[in-house]
Amino acid sequence: MKIDGEGVGDIVIEGKTKIVYRSADHPGYVVLQSKDRITAGDGARAHDMAGKAEISTATTTAIFDLLKQAGIKTHFEKCIGKTSMLAKYCDMIPLEWVTRRIATGSFLKRNPGVTEGYRFCPPKLETFFKDDENHDPQWSYEQCVEAKIKVGNRVISQDDLDIMSRTTVTVFEILEKAWSSLDCSLIDMKIEFGVDPQTGEILLADVIDSDSWRLWPSGDKRLMKDKQVYRDLKNVDGESLNTVKRNFEWVAERVKFLSPKPSSRVVVFMGSPTDGEHCANIKKACIKYGVPCELRVSSAHKGSEETLSILAKYEGAGVPTVFIAVAGRSNGLGPVLSGNTSWPVINCPPIGGDWGSHDIWSSLRLPSGLGCTTVTSPDGAALAAAQILGLQDHVIWAKLRTKQLNTWIGLKVADQKQREEMCVD
Repeated sequence: MKIDGEGVGDIVIEGKTKIVYRSADHPGYVVLQSKDRITAGDGARAHDMAGKAEISTATTTAIFDLLKQAGIKTHFEKCIGKTSMLAKYCDMIPLEWVTRRIATGSFLKRNPGVTEGYRFCPPKLETFFKDDENHDPQWSYEQCVEAKIKVGNRVISQDDLDIMSRTTVTVFEILEKAWSSLDCSLIDMKIEFGVDPQTGEILLADVIDSDSWRLWPSGDKRLMKDKQVYRDLKNVDGESLNTVKRNFEWVAERVKFLSPKPSSRVVVFMGSPTDGEHCANIKKACIKYGVPCELRVSSAHKGSEETLSILAKYEGAGVPTVFIAVAGRSNGLGPVLSGNTSWPVINCPPIGGDWGSHDIWSSLRLPSGLGCTTVTSPDGAALAAAQILGLQDHVIWAKLRTKQLNTWIGLKVADQKQREEMCVD
């Protein structure tokens, strides 16, 4: 049997809105086939909705593309058709992770006295055990720890729960920033994780579509475009289902714009071509953060007019830009750039041997009225530039946020291994 050209084998699981098949063409992978079906209330309300499978697949693949681009570890491989996608097989962890920015919906029922619209800073994280018969009861962190949930050959530890907790909030914040770029407020959302049996890694899994969140254009609940519209219907008929479908189509159309092409850049000015290797390292680091980077050679001392001419062309292009000045000895390049632009300038001097301290001092000691900063490492200068540009570019911000997450996870895993080695000794 084939689905969108992909050979499939046995059904792994069939849910209310999708079927998961083992891939016959890619061992260790599955095909997620969406259904033209919408449900609510643990399936108590369910209706066919022609076209929903295509809408859901378009939404979830765009979201997973964005998250993978940011560096989040997911099961998603690729979209293989209008209603299906290829993903790594995972043993699913029976927990739903819900992140909330605004208090609404079931949270208000479970927490009387909280006013609708209360804003959670940091986002509120809740966990629910997947059990349809008992309506997915909410579990505390302590219950999740004590349950010692076994998934495949792995028992979910407290460290695993900490990693999923932090990843959940990061995923929410990335998508919140992305939707904000389109003047839409992500109110809350749910996600799930699975364990890759081949590597033992915990991966973001399942799907993320309009069944997964509350989304309010312009922050206005009356304009909601999510499944809550379906939940709130008193009478479900063809016209009302078409309204829900149009809302889902509205979302699927806009997710295409959540991963725009780079709209900002870094321009590195080097005072001498002999600094080329130092500048190449800056460019390499910029690319890692998703920041386009251009290298220019111009001396503020020997070619002041040319330096200012190049600067004027970049300012006139209107593309948000951070300038990095690479000059040793007497660093006039950074201060000259800073004194003639309102855009950020970062000094990153190539530190020499005997005169290293002087090279740094010439970048730190600035005339009054100038504000260029100094970062001595190429990677650090690129990171500082990316953080500045990330204030208005959510794609760059997402990469930075994920970098922080993965650094934290790396330390967490290393600490876990250290404790395990101590127990063995």
